[in-house]
Amino acid sequence: MNNIHVAIIGGGCAGLSAAATLIERGIQVTLFESSSQLGGRARTVVVENNDQVHLLDNGQHILLGAYRETLALLKKAGVEERKVLKRLPLQMHILTAQARTIFSLKSAHFLPAPFHTLFALLTCKGLSLSERIAAITLMHRLKSSTFHLSKDLPLWQFLTSQQQSERLIEMLWEPLCLAALNTPLEIASTRVFLNVLKDSFTGNKSNSDFLLPKLDLSQVLAQPVAQYIQAKGGIIRLNKRVRSLSPANSGFNIETREGQHYFSHVVVALSPARVDKLLEPFPKLRNVLTHIQSYSYQPIYTIYLQYPRDIQLPQVMTGLNGTVGQWVFDKGQLSGEKGLLAVIISASGKHQRMPQEELALRIAQELQQVFPQLTKPLWHKVIAEKRATFTCTTSQPRPTNKTAQPGLYLAGDYTYADYPATIEGAVRSGQQCANLIINNLS
Repeated sequence: MNNIHVAIIGGGCAGLSAAATLIERGIQVTLFESSSQLGGRARTVVVENNDQVHLLDNGQHILLGAYRETLALLKKAGVEERKVLKRLPLQMHILTAQARTIFSLKSAHFLPAPFHTLFALLTCKGLSLSERIAAITLMHRLKSSTFHLSKDLPLWQFLTSQQQSERLIEMLWEPLCLAALNTPLEIASTRVFLNVLKDSFTGNKSNSDFLLPKLDLSQVLAQPVAQYIQAKGGIIRLNKRVRSLSPANSGFNIETREGQHYFSHVVVALSPARVDKLLEPFPKLRNVLTHIQSYSYQPIYTIYLQYPRDIQLPQVMTGLNGTVGQWVFDKGQLSGEKGLLAVIISASGKHQRMPQEELALRIAQELQQVFPQLTKPLWHKVIAEKRATFTCTTSQPRPTNKTAQPGLYLAGDYTYADYPATIEGAVRSGQQCANLIINNLS
């Protein structure tokens, strides 16, 4: 393998996963990242306020216990889960004004799977007995069919055809859909949603756990994986934008501002919105490029609000109903940042038309209605990821990792067809690219 040198373009979760898998097998790797930090869309934002520096995630990320490859990658990099992730057995608490609970669900972790979720649905608060039975019946039907759907449908259409009431959809299925797919229920892919449900609610009961980062995601994932790659001889080049990619002598030339570099294989691990220029020189990839260019995207807004340090919410993670904000996370209970709350708004909506100052004020007012003990926040910061994820619709074309151009591979959450845009999908796609290269060499 002396003549094998793989270039990975993009230092997000997919690129890091590909690099870690290749370097573990003794294959020379150089990773190019155009920005000054790794992590891609899971990155850290530096915010200065009153001479204080705050490191904030660009969004409040939620991992699942079913994210086996992400957890395996962290373990490989020497990360101890309990130190960086708070594991919560499946639970949902949705409140309205004056902290009135309108829906509450919590799995019975003392019971084996699948009885822990059955117990949660049977005993949840805020649904009628008939609605709870309808939810249980649907889950049983899905498990009996191994969560297989012969024809993809918009999730709203599927749920209504399965006798799920509007309230049941509003309280249970819609929050899960927005958290998993970041796509409105009316257009979201049922097939992809069922894949996430299958991984989360079958097998080990811990698969349905929520895993909430205690640190910013750069410290949880990007930095330790990068250190692992470099410790094994991999090269990581930050602030190195790849200007062009072209075929050359059974391999590829990569041009940066420093000149051209030759590689035997290339993994393009960029977001679908950024692959255009790199793929244009390859006529064989014209159809793939056309499909990727047809994608639309969904935003994720995160509104951070700092309150006095003695403020603590009843739950680490609370759903909101009848508000612009959808979920609020108590960062004091997660990461020790006392009084700091993070409010998440997934997918498109009217909030996108609001100036950020107005949006932050609206969120602060909503929080005060739900939690009357809150006063005016000391400061706030709105982080808008306008292209946070691709829109996960029905029958959406998803390219394969191996392209028609020999030696050229695509990695990224959009290439892992079984999943929506998630960290796990990105990690699995990077691994698959690496394994394709390894198997081709053997």
